[in-house]
Amino acid sequence: MPWQQLTVSVNEETAALVEDQLCESGAVSVTLMDGEDQPVFQVDPGSTPIWQKTQVQGLFEHDADMDEVLRALRQHFPALADADIALEEVQDAEWERVCMQDFKPMRFGKRVWICPSWESPPEPDAVNILLDPGLAFGTGTHPTTALCLEWLDEQDLQDTLVIDYGCGSGILAIAAAKLGARRVIGVDNDPQAILASESNRELNGVSPEVMTVHLPGESHPQADVLVANILAGPLEELTPILSALVKPGGKLILSGVLSQQTQSLLRSYEDAFVMTAPVLRDEWVRVGGVRR
Repeated sequence: MPWQQLTVSVNEETAALVEDQLCESGAVSVTLMDGEDQPVFQVDPGSTPIWQKTQVQGLFEHDADMDEVLRALRQHFPALADADIALEEVQDAEWERVCMQDFKPMRFGKRVWICPSWESPPEPDAVNILLDPGLAFGTGTHPTTALCLEWLDEQDLQDTLVIDYGCGSGILAIAAAKLGARRVIGVDNDPQAILASESNRELNGVSPEVMTVHLPGESHPQADVLVANILAGPLEELTPILSALVKPGGKLILSGVLSQQTQSLLRSYEDAFVMTAPVLRDEWVRVGGVRR
């Protein structure tokens, strides 16, 4: 069955914002591509370089209301010209081939690698997470996911209970499990994300006794570590819920936050947590705290 592919040509300052908008509009996959054959280099460890002219490609289901997607896009980015936007139909086989060409192994921190299943891990003895592009958000390419993976890589997670709230593909939950967590719980309100996380758990050989995934509302013990990579609005709305899920002395990590949203989010959680300094990358922020 064909997909609908929306390509938006923007500058480097706008690319992440357009990516976020397409995700909000229901894109099942968003890819950033070079807009004019410009090489980029990763100068600093953990940096996410991007092209000055970038094509942001969003993949939508065949029956998605693209008129509504385009209306929302133009509302948020009124400076976009007609020439900056292209909509086309893409066949399944073509999309899969392109994803396989573009998705390569990536390292986060000192220990963690995200590798597509068709590639051999560059470091067989590292913490290798097999993950293929799919219908649920989260392959490590977005700065917010990278920020969370790098934080997890720095932690001693042995004998801890970790909650990944808004787990998407399960990438952070699987990373926590492979980094030694005793138990990991993934939570997401999208049934597709539950299926994707369970499939990726099986692909990575993580036991269901170690990692479980469910919709919100189930009861379980408070976490030593809670990671939530969502968006600033939902994170603020979830303040009482997420706070209650972290035990005293436990750690909270939040991402999916734009730099201008940081102070509002910090104020939302500072009554329950001693908040630490935000970490910024490409206009996206990771904030954290320790439960009072």
